[in-house]
Amino acid sequence: MNVSEEAKKALAQGFASIAKQFQLPGSFAPEVLLAAEESSIAKRKNGLPVWQVDRRDATSIPLVTLDPAASTDLDQAFAIECDGDKLVLKYALADVGAFVPAGGVVETEAWNRGVTLYSLSQKISLYPKVLSQNAASLLPDGPRPAILISVGVCPKGTATLRCIERVVCASRAKLAYDTVDLRSIPFLEEFAQRMWSDEVSRGAIRVEFPQQEIVCDPLAPGGVRLVLRARNIAESVNATLSLAANMAIASLFQKSQTGLFRVMDEPTDRAVSQLRRTAHAFGIHWRVNETLRDLQRRMDAGNMTHQRFLLEARRAGGRASYATFDSEKKPWHAAIAAAYTHATAPMRRLADRYVLDLAYLLTNGQSVPAELTQKMRKLPVVMERGEGRASNVDRAVIDLLEAVSLQHRIGEILVAEVVDAEAGIVQTIDSAIRSKATQLHGVENGSKVRVRIDLADPAKRRIQLTAVR
Repeated sequence: MNVSEEAKKALAQGFASIAKQFQLPGSFAPEVLLAAEESSIAKRKNGLPVWQVDRRDATSIPLVTLDPAASTDLDQAFAIECDGDKLVLKYALADVGAFVPAGGVVETEAWNRGVTLYSLSQKISLYPKVLSQNAASLLPDGPRPAILISVGVCPKGTATLRCIERVVCASRAKLAYDTVDLRSIPFLEEFAQRMWSDEVSRGAIRVEFPQQEIVCDPLAPGGVRLVLRARNIAESVNATLSLAANMAIASLFQKSQTGLFRVMDEPTDRAVSQLRRTAHAFGIHWRVNETLRDLQRRMDAGNMTHQRFLLEARRAGGRASYATFDSEKKPWHAAIAAAYTHATAPMRRLADRYVLDLAYLLTNGQSVPAELTQKMRKLPVVMERGEGRASNVDRAVIDLLEAVSLQHRIGEILVAEVVDAEAGIVQTIDSAIRSKATQLHGVENGSKVRVRIDLADPAKRRIQLTAVR
């Protein structure tokens, strides 16, 4: 497929502009790379790598990883066993601490970054590749240090933490979302069904938000167009593993009255009202007495109209953040409908490493050092900065992609529906674009309008729609 040179240039310049605007970190400093390289080389004690000493040998567990085919920064490997009527998740998570010592330059740089960024043309990693895509990654090419979490799930779907260990593990296979046969993995589909059953009982929302992507299309003006990609079933099933582990650890933190939580408020009444208008614009019937949760739950992952609505629901929903334990305020995540934490992506989210460290100490009856407690207190601000920047970059990239996809369509007339008359916002019917439109006079929410594309400026990441008769 052929992309116009103009589109290629606009994308390259746009990505560079975004990196500059949000002061994104570039390549790692030489001293960070050197320290990471030295850490990746296993120093030995009594003939064993240092990280292998005093760890249980768990290499007999038939772990596998399940990720996008191209991924090499593999945080998680898993196996599921049956114990009576319970299914037991054996969840191995990359042990970052085995390679990134406290107080070193690699840890300091990770605190500056906060999260791995995926939106731009090249991934901006939290840790250097020699660690995140090699020595610490749970690739199927040899033993690795890991933190092994065991979670039991009963037939109704309730997840209970059993134990957390530091182990030596070995992944047997690197499986990919697009090609995996889920039936070949013992108990995986049943595990997911149990978790989904518990989700309904809790009143939680399972929303498989689509991703906006730009694709090459020789029939589109300029050779590119914007599309929504729905999550496939393998991604949804895999997500239940992290959900179980994160909820189980959050329950431990609640019981211990400590820890770091992922929290989220309910959407405001105004946001829900606007979403009702958006649903109407998409031709989605939202029953009068139906809750937003119930509507989202019946959206079809294969229906692009439904996927566009879910994207708007994500933008309108309550904002997620981090919070340490507070005896005066119950930690709560509205979408999960339970206490929740982030522990399962230690190479991609800074906080997860320390959440795992704390959970390990608590489950094994060990004292929590003051240094870890201090880091926990600092993490909400650091993660807010890192994830806030990531969110702003995502929005800027979407604006760029929208402008690039429309730059050769100036003058075209699109059909749209008004979703916020007061703010002048419309939603185009045949695309994933939501934007302000000028010349909207005497219209009401839900009105169908025709809008002309008057401007699509990739350099400014801006489009302009004008209502026409």
